[in-house]
Amino acid sequence: MTRYVAFLGSINVGGQRLTMAELRAALEAEGFAGLETVVASGNVLFDHDERPTRGLEEKLEHLLRHRFGMRSIAAVRSRDEVAAAIADNPFAASGEANLVHTMFLESDADPAQFRVLLADHEGRGPERLALGDRALYIDYAGGVGSSRLTAPFLERRLGRRGTARNMRSLARILHKFDETKMDEDQN
Repeated sequence: MTRYVAFLGSINVGGQRLTMAELRAALEAEGFAGLETVVASGNVLFDHDERPTRGLEEKLEHLLRHRFGMRSIAAVRSRDEVAAAIADNPFAASGEANLVHTMFLESDADPAQFRVLLADHEGRGPERLALGDRALYIDYAGGVGSSRLTAPFLERRLGRRGTARNMRSLARILHKFDETKMDEDQN
């Protein structure tokens, strides 16, 4: 079994309410094992037979839609991909951990669409943007809550759905991966 994390978008916001206990029970019924939620905002660590992450994403999105009536993105990443989302974020070293985000995208964004995003965002705020591997890196330098750089704005211009997590949350999730590994090594 391989350990993964699913970053679920739009969970417990905008009227889409789902307790982590309900989510864990539904995932267990579908064969997901070793379930652990990190922060009640749709971060779920789990063990599953190794397979391409897109297949796991589709399985999770289907479960959310059919079991709970929720349309949500499920961005599934391995431990190494989470570590890369932190290490490759060009704003992580210079920005505030709670303001620097990685937006996990359902697939790679087209560089031409990213250029459109940059052009459309120019003059709208102090945020900095960079494109990554199935990711968009964002520094919400002026604050997330006051930013005009919203998920719908980003998704329309990139033509991709995504869900974002800040560096503090990603570090916590990476730590959970490593705790699990240490526990396995001790047993």
